[in-house]
Amino acid sequence: DVYAGKSFVVGGSSTINPLQKDSYSGDLSAIIINNLPFWVEWRRVPDKSVALMSDWEDKIEKMAQATAYEDVTNIVGVPSWTLVLLRRILEITGKENISQVWPNLQLYMHGGVSFKPYKAQFEEIMQLPKLKYFESYNASEGFFAIQDENDSEDLLLMLDYGIFFEFIESNTYQTGHEKVCTLADVELDKQYVLVISTNAGLWRYVTGDTITFTQKYPFKIRVSGRTKSFINVFGEELIVENADAALSVTCQAFNVQVQDYTVAPVYMEGNNKGAHQWLIEFDTPPENLATFATHLDAELCKLNSDYEAKRTANLNLTEVKVQAVPKGSFYAWLKSKGKLGGQNKVPRLCNNRDIMDAFLAFLDA
Repeated sequence: DVYAGKSFVVGGSSTINPLQKDSYSGDLSAIIINNLPFWVEWRRVPDKSVALMSDWEDKIEKMAQATAYEDVTNIVGVPSWTLVLLRRILEITGKENISQVWPNLQLYMHGGVSFKPYKAQFEEIMQLPKLKYFESYNASEGFFAIQDENDSEDLLLMLDYGIFFEFIESNTYQTGHEKVCTLADVELDKQYVLVISTNAGLWRYVTGDTITFTQKYPFKIRVSGRTKSFINVFGEELIVENADAALSVTCQAFNVQVQDYTVAPVYMEGNNKGAHQWLIEFDTPPENLATFATHLDAELCKLNSDYEAKRTANLNLTEVKVQAVPKGSFYAWLKSKGKLGGQNKVPRLCNNRDIMDAFLAFLDA
């Protein structure tokens, strides 16, 4: 049971836009907050006027000021933006960790991005060994799955939320010969593109997410990546799940933490082999970035046999190229594009260099 203190809803970029007298539009988080029952307001912070602010930087400051001295027992929010907020709260209070600010905090519910690159940072900043971390899998199109067990990261697929699920085998997606199945025919550990039809009016809508099934009856899944967030320039078929896992293990080995990262291919040119370029924003970079890159590359090979095959004897790919970027770089880049807030994320993997080159140009400006 969660201690009877207050809930802290970080939310996302929250704007409500009136359409006509009895309707409005906005981000999912804003619409949810605007429709919470009245009694929720008694036990949550910050109040609605702050939660629905559209200026993210002003909102972060007001949220920090409003919650720093409350008795918060549970938090809901996107990991990357929650960390920004928690660090500001520590600055305001002068405390060393969150356990000194909110000793009764018992639960953090997260979603929106993979938690793996952030978990070590949360454990360090929280200093609450008994804190529970629970994931929800939802989007503006619907609520799909929730973590229902303390000791498992698998997500229970919600079959009674007005959504009909279909699944396209990932290796057939956009080939013109897609293999589509329903729950009756899914296989464990095979990657699928998620397709939904909903009672809100969506018909065979491709969410852009890829998932794998870890269990049947009840059906449990893990989110493995995005249909547009992968690298397969050299036949390596690298997905976000591989990148997150390899980076997490490497960071543990080097005792470093990552704020954000993005990866893109380095194309073959002349006699030069291809590679993957990683831009990583560390809390504190490792002393030897070259050794870090070698370890990261080895972990990728362990996790992805296609990547390993292309790396064999530098056949198609050479070792990853890792570049540390200054702290705050990704935040500044998102701000320059008007994309601060929980609905906006740094692209992890790109199959071309469009985003990578634009970001490097921003850093050089």
